Amino acid sequence: MEELELRQEMVAACRRMNDIGLNQGTSGNISARSGDKILITPTSLPYDEMEAEDIVAMDADGNFEGKRKPSSEWRFHHDILTNRLDVDAVMHCHSTHATALACHQMGIESFHYMVAVAGGNDIRCAPYATFGTQALSDSALEALEGRKACLLGQHGQIALGGTIKQAFALAIEVETLAHMYITARQMGEPPVLSSEEMVRVMNQMKQMHYGVTRSQQ
Repeated sequence: MEELELRQEMVAACRRMNDIGLNQGTSGNISARSGDKILITPTSLPYDEMEAEDIVAMDADGNFEGKRKPSSEWRFHHDILTNRLDVDAVMHCHSTHATALACHQMGIESFHYMVAVAGGNDIRCAPYATFGTQALSDSALEALEGRKACLLGQHGQIALGGTIKQAFALAIEVETLAHMYITARQMGEPPVLSSEEMVRVMNQMKQMHYGVTRSQQ
């Protein structure tokens, strides 16, 4: 994909995540790999005012160029895309139900087989760290080890993908699972599927190319 087209896709995705209620205000952010650069949304710019040229370009050392500053969360975007060569897009949002769980520092257990879409038998919640800090980035990287999504304590969620479309779809799935998990817990602690069953589910998803990342294709 040409860089301009990728920038335009990022702007469209930002606007859509607010339009469908997956995020609010300017709190979310998106990044994507473009050759040897990382493209990331700018800080504090309303999405309906954002244009392709507002997207910030960053190199492997964290140096950035453009007329705007990168999102305050650039560190975990940079660190994820630097360390996770299996993904090319990162989406962060404050979706309501995922954030509600994160406010209790709760992850999502294997109460439903679709938890496997995030790459494992659970969706972890990283411990709280102040936004925009290296501590938050380190915490997110640990929670994402072997996973394509995680919650951030008292904060929100992160979803990864081989494309922006994949990351967006996974963020929606994480929010849906969080909603279902909260609802199920109102009737008591739901039973969880075994690790063996979750492995079977993940293998079947891989065979179906269900939400796979670039390295799995």
